[in-house]
Amino acid sequence: MSSPMSPDPVTTWRPEYLPAYLANGLLGLRVGPVPHLRGVAIVSGFEGLDPTNLVRSFARAPYPVAGDVRIGRVALSGAPERATLREQRYDFATGELHTRLSFEGTEARAEIDVLTFCSRTLPTVVLQEIVVRVDRACDLMLSAAVDTGRVPGAWGDRMTDRFAVDGLLRWLSHGGTSSCGAAYVSELAGARDAERTFDLSGVAPLSTSYTFRAEPGRPYRLRQLTSLVPDVLHDQPHLQAVRLVNAAVERGFDELRRQNAQAWRELWRGRIVLAGAPARWQAMADAAYFYLHTSVHRSSPASTCLFGMAYWPDYHYYRGHVMWDIETFVVPPLLLTHPEAACTLLNYRSLRLDGARANAAMAGFRGLHFPWESSMRLGQEASPLDAPAPDKEHHVGMGVALAFARYVHATGDRDFAATHAWPVLNGVAEWISSRLVRTARGCEILGVNGIAEIEGMVDNNAFVNMSAAVALREAATLGRSLGRGRVEAWEKAAVDMVLATDPDTGVILNNDGYDRGEGKAGTPEAPAGLFPAGFETDPETERRTFAFYLDQADSYLGSPMLSALLGVYAARTGDRDLALEMFERGYARFVVDPYLTTLEYDPAVFPDQTRAGPFSANLGGFLTACLYGLTGLTLDGGDPKGWPRRPVTLPRGWDAITADGLHVRDHEAVLRAEHGAERARLTLC
Repeated sequence: MSSPMSPDPVTTWRPEYLPAYLANGLLGLRVGPVPHLRGVAIVSGFEGLDPTNLVRSFARAPYPVAGDVRIGRVALSGAPERATLREQRYDFATGELHTRLSFEGTEARAEIDVLTFCSRTLPTVVLQEIVVRVDRACDLMLSAAVDTGRVPGAWGDRMTDRFAVDGLLRWLSHGGTSSCGAAYVSELAGARDAERTFDLSGVAPLSTSYTFRAEPGRPYRLRQLTSLVPDVLHDQPHLQAVRLVNAAVERGFDELRRQNAQAWRELWRGRIVLAGAPARWQAMADAAYFYLHTSVHRSSPASTCLFGMAYWPDYHYYRGHVMWDIETFVVPPLLLTHPEAACTLLNYRSLRLDGARANAAMAGFRGLHFPWESSMRLGQEASPLDAPAPDKEHHVGMGVALAFARYVHATGDRDFAATHAWPVLNGVAEWISSRLVRTARGCEILGVNGIAEIEGMVDNNAFVNMSAAVALREAATLGRSLGRGRVEAWEKAAVDMVLATDPDTGVILNNDGYDRGEGKAGTPEAPAGLFPAGFETDPETERRTFAFYLDQADSYLGSPMLSALLGVYAARTGDRDLALEMFERGYARFVVDPYLTTLEYDPAVFPDQTRAGPFSANLGGFLTACLYGLTGLTLDGGDPKGWPRRPVTLPRGWDAITADGLHVRDHEAVLRAEHGAERARLTLC
């Protein structure tokens, strides 16, 4: 397996840059150009109240690897302008961030090297190593800390120098809806007779300081290991954090680093290779793969979010809520590259069915109606009160159901099918059955909204109805194999589902009364019903539908989610040049420096939008396009060799798409999709 391409190092920090994002799916950090200052952290399952809207949202956690450097009387924290970034670089292959900077004190200059990573093998633990060298003898202080400054919330417990750790705390989220525990250990090497002190204040951040006389050129290494535990995993999270950080100490920093690198090597076995494409495309594919996989973990107590485990203060508007984008764009790649993580994301839904059941009942329907914005802990509707979407966005459940069905296809896990997938598919099918209206036209779903999120409502939105039909068929297929459910009724409803079509061309229109001149008419909702939802129609209708919306692409490009799929739609019309153009404008232009971060909006098209990323729906959409859309791979219950179902047409200049280490039904699998081939090849090893 070839190594992934890491992004170019940063040597000059610009104000508009987003900080580096480090995570492991349970913990998420934003690490600035001075890594131990002003960092931001969130923890899966740690929830509070949004101070503005009072709805349940993610809660910021204490920053686990803070600290300081002081030369004489000048501290880096008090004089950050004295620091100069030399280089900050990711190593995507190992999930590590490396930073080099210099700090000009009054007595000496310090060269500082920082290594930071989130452990994948002990996933509540963050590790950081700071190595400092000075050019002249001086009084030097190095500190390790867990920073609660500027973190909304309140102290629960705080102790120092107890239980073989430097310090531990329990932090209450804003609103007191949950708590998070932290415990840390630090170790200094290289200094003689260092004085070790703890901050004993009852309210200051936990901190351990080492003060000593430094010699020029001698390396001084400060290592810190911190465990962060949400109370959803343990009802005494601060005490459990002590146990876990002591376990980390027992394994050792170097061993955890080695294990983390090995875990990443295993993840990269599923790397998607764009053979023949310019190197920049492979770099973007590797970045998307990295950001997707760094945001998920089999141990996470909640699902991932639209920005993964990343948070930055100027874009908190999704509040960590789980939305339909996760099952539609994030889960599909993971089904074949990291099925354990995909299972965890799906378990988030299956463990919170009471919220979806109550949501349906309150609206007068049967079955399961998953919320538009689902809270992390309870799975209840958590959208702000001024948001109109919950009343009319009714396609969430279909996407959830399809993700469960496709997990069963990908893994062949019959126990999961019966115990987890069936309750979801049955519940969603029952909701659809109670939501649709039978008329002379067939089965209609009236008064909804689709992906475009327009003002008002429409009847028979194409994406909603096509997704509903596919979900009903999947529920019927699983129900028949289990001997359960109203199989015949669901199959008939799927056949009778109404779609608006152009009477002259047969093009599937976005909704009844579709007007090409109406607002957001160019949103490719009907194409999205074909892919990735998987509605099947005849080849000519498919081609004409794709072409119709591609002709309006200029009005949509730059918007989130479906822009990344437009290249697939062009390829399926046979136009390689247009496919390349659509991927360029629909994905590449969303990817910015530093670190190949995929933004929510194309900044050239929407310059006033906040530069927010990495946006999971866009990067997951691009990976879904490469792994499924361009290769023609369609998951079902049959022989995986039959999953490739259509001729392979790739963007101009791309020769093949390959992946050597996919996971298919407990086998390693190799995918080869060569341009011009009648079918891609999926080989089980």
